[in-house]
Amino acid sequence: METGPRPRPRRARLRRLLPTPTGTPFTFAYAVVLAGTSLFMEFADPDTVSAALRASSTDVTHLAHSPVLVLGASALWIAGGVMSPLVVAFVVVLTALERRTGGLRTAGVFLLGHVLATLATEIPVGLSVMAGHLPQSSLHRLDYGISFGVAASIGALAGLLTPWPRWLVLGGFAAMLIEDLVAFTDPMTNWGHLLALAVGVGTWPLLRRRVPGRSARRG
Repeated sequence: METGPRPRPRRARLRRLLPTPTGTPFTFAYAVVLAGTSLFMEFADPDTVSAALRASSTDVTHLAHSPVLVLGASALWIAGGVMSPLVVAFVVVLTALERRTGGLRTAGVFLLGHVLATLATEIPVGLSVMAGHLPQSSLHRLDYGISFGVAASIGALAGLLTPWPRWLVLGGFAAMLIEDLVAFTDPMTNWGHLLALAVGVGTWPLLRRRVPGRSARRG
C-alpha cells in the first residue's frame, strides 16, 4: 500500500515561529512596516534619516507638544536597524504571543509597555530639569524604538508558559536587564526595560482568561 510523504512536524513547528498574514496579522503587518523603516534608515540620505528620527523621538519636548503622534512614530523604528538582536526577539515573541492571545491583545500589551515605560522614564527627566537637577539639553534626548514594547511582550508571554520555561525566560531576561543597568551606560532606558517587563507581567490575569476559550488558528 502506497502512502504519501510523511508530515514533518518539526518543520511545521519552525514555521509557526514566523508571522503569517492569516495566522498572526498584527505581527506580520508590523514586521513589514519595521522592515520598510529599517531599509529607509539604511539607504536614505543620512540627513533625512536623522531628521526623521529626531521628529520621532519621545523626548520631553516632543511628548509635551504632540504626545500621541510621537509615541506612535517612535515605535516605527528599530534602534540599530535590521541587524539588531531586537529583530529576532520581536518576531519570535510577538508571533508566539499573538498565536496564543490574538492580535488585539498582543497589540495592547506592546502598546501598553511602550507608552507606560516611555512616560515613566521621560516625566522624571522633565521634572528634574524644572528643579534644576538636569540641564536643558536633557529635554531633547534622542529616544525611539520598539524595545519597551518587546520587553512587555516577553513579560506577557512568560505568563502563558508552563512554570519552568516561564521562570527561565523571566529570570534570564531580567538578569540581562539588571546587568545592563549595573553597567550604567544608559540607566534611563535600562530602567524603562525593567518597567516594561513588569507591565507585561501585570497583564497575566487578563491574558490567561483569554487562553482557555481561544480557538486554534492556522497560518
